[in-house]
Amino acid sequence: MRRALAVLPAGSWPLAQVVGSVTLPAAGRHRRRIRLTDDEGAEFLLDLPNAVQMRDGDGLALEAGGVIRVTAALEEVADVVCSDPQALARLAWHIGNRHVPVQLMGEGRLRVPADHVLLTMLEGLGVTVRCLRAPFQPEAGAYDPHGLAESPPPLVRRA
Repeated sequence: MRRALAVLPAGSWPLAQVVGSVTLPAAGRHRRRIRLTDDEGAEFLLDLPNAVQMRDGDGLALEAGGVIRVTAALEEVADVVCSDPQALARLAWHIGNRHVPVQLMGEGRLRVPADHVLLTMLEGLGVTVRCLRAPFQPEAGAYDPHGLAESPPPLVRRA
């Protein structure tokens, strides 16, 4: 069975090395070791030293050579639009307080899973909610080194 031993960040590997692709939802892209099936139906083993949050466009380096491209699956999500920065901060607090995964979309927008209870709460806060099927890439979290590689350096440094 083919074994994928490393995650290569999107844009860091040549597309000519692609030997397959795997389409996964956000919850299925945070893994360490699991048997997966690529988009053509062939099995492979993801065998990483640590759990990693894979992103759309990342590559899975195969032990025998080649790369399997990771594609974010379309999911039921909701884009939430805020009128101003204060509303965005308030909204982010309420979402975070419920430990809900969130994707920062820019321009006063957040993307969340389309959970009816969550959406009712958000609408009650007076924001615009638009449901759609789209890729979902929530923030990786403070302890995920793959997610930190794309984050700016901290503003405060400890001595």
